[in-house]
Amino acid sequence: MGILDKIARGLGIKSETNIEDFMTTVEMENVDVLHEAADFYVKPIPLESENDVPLIVEELKNRNIVLLNVQPMSKMPNKLKQVIDNLKTHITKINGDIARLDEFKILLTPSKVKIVKSRKK
Repeated sequence: MGILDKIARGLGIKSETNIEDFMTTVEMENVDVLHEAADFYVKPIPLESENDVPLIVEELKNRNIVLLNVQPMSKMPNKLKQVIDNLKTHITKINGDIARLDEFKILLTPSKVKIVKSRKK
């Protein structure tokens, strides 16, 4: 009996049990077995308060595209406007771009990524 078998038995795990049975949903969320790692990602982020701004800024620094859901803050329009203005200032500094997609979604891009805003006629 190996050391792993002893540990597993001590934890009450049978040797024929599949390890996936013991992974939590959060752990499984970070495992992508279908795709290779990418250079950049499109990350959906809900904007719940101004405390989320550093996370958004960090994602943009990492060259990820942010799909921002502002619905959680939509009941506080003054605070929402202040946070969006803050994000616009940051986007301008890094030469990124920002565009409203619908009532509750805003697209933010890192430097050197532009959003085509004109519509086909």
